[in-house]
Amino acid sequence: MKDKFYTYIQKLQDTITSKLQEVDGSVKFQEDLWERPEGGGGRTRVIENGAVFEKGGVNISGVHGALPESMQKYFGVEDADFFACGLSLVLHPKNPMVPTVHANWRYFEMYDKEGNIVDQWFGGGQDLTPYYLFEEDATHFHSVCKKACDAHNPNFYTTYKKRCDEYFWNTHRDEGRGIGGLFFDYCKVTEEMKMEDWFNFVSEVGNSFLDAYVPIVIKHKDADYSAEQRKWQEIRRGRYVEFNLVHDKGTLFGLKTNGRIESILMSLPPHVQWVYDHQPEAGSEEEKLINVLKNPKDWV
Repeated sequence: MKDKFYTYIQKLQDTITSKLQEVDGSVKFQEDLWERPEGGGGRTRVIENGAVFEKGGVNISGVHGALPESMQKYFGVEDADFFACGLSLVLHPKNPMVPTVHANWRYFEMYDKEGNIVDQWFGGGQDLTPYYLFEEDATHFHSVCKKACDAHNPNFYTTYKKRCDEYFWNTHRDEGRGIGGLFFDYCKVTEEMKMEDWFNFVSEVGNSFLDAYVPIVIKHKDADYSAEQRKWQEIRRGRYVEFNLVHDKGTLFGLKTNGRIESILMSLPPHVQWVYDHQPEAGSEEEKLINVLKNPKDWV
C-alpha cells in the first residue's frame, strides 16, 4: 500500500503543478529534492512571485525510521518504527478576491521491531480560506467535495465537513480559519472499509482538488482590488499563520520528527500584517466574512 500511495502522490504532484503553472502563466515551480538523515526524503515544488500565485508549494515526502520519543508517547507505543508519506499543498494568491487553499493526503504505517505492520491509516482533506466571501464559490468548492465523498459513502461528506470546521478552528480567536471543506484522519480498516477502499476514497478526493479550486481562481484572478482590500488580505493571512504555528498537527509532527524546515514552513505567506485590535467596519464585506467564520454554515 505504501508503494502504491507514494506512486499516486508523485503523479498527483505532477498533475497539480502542471495545471497551476498553466493558470499562472508567468512563472514555474522550482523543484528541490531533499533527503532526511534518519530515512527518506521528498520533492518540494515552490512557486513565487507569479502573476496569480504570490507564493505556493506542492510538496511530497516519504519518511521512515524510528518513531521519535515524543511521537511514541503521543501514540502510546514503545520502540516503534514508522513510515509516513503524503502530498501537502498551500497556495497564496496575489489577488485578495482569490482564496487561499490548503490540501493534503497522507498515509502512515507503524511497525514493531520485527518489521510487522501494527497500525496503518490514511488522512487528509482540502479546505478554502477566502478573504472576501463569494457564496457561489463556497457552494462550488463544497459541492465538488461532496461529490467525491458520495461516491464512497453517503455519510462521509457530512462527517468530514463537520470535522474540518472543528479542526481548522482558531480557538484563541473563536473563529474558523476559513470556510472549510473536508478533514479526515485515522482512516483504518473497518467492517465496511478495507485499506484498498480507503485508498480509493482518498485518491478520489485528491483527484477532485483541481476541479474544486481552479475555476474559482480563473473567475477572480483578474478582478480589481484596492490597497485597503490588500491590507485586509494581509491581516487575515496573519490568522492563517497563527493556526499553522499554534494548532496544526502536521506542522507539529514535522517539527517533532526532524522534518525539513523549509518544506514545513512553506505554508507561510510572504506578506502578512498584525494590526492591533483590528475590527472590520459594521455592515462591510469584511464583516460578512467574519460572521461566517464565527458561525460555520452548510454550503450544500
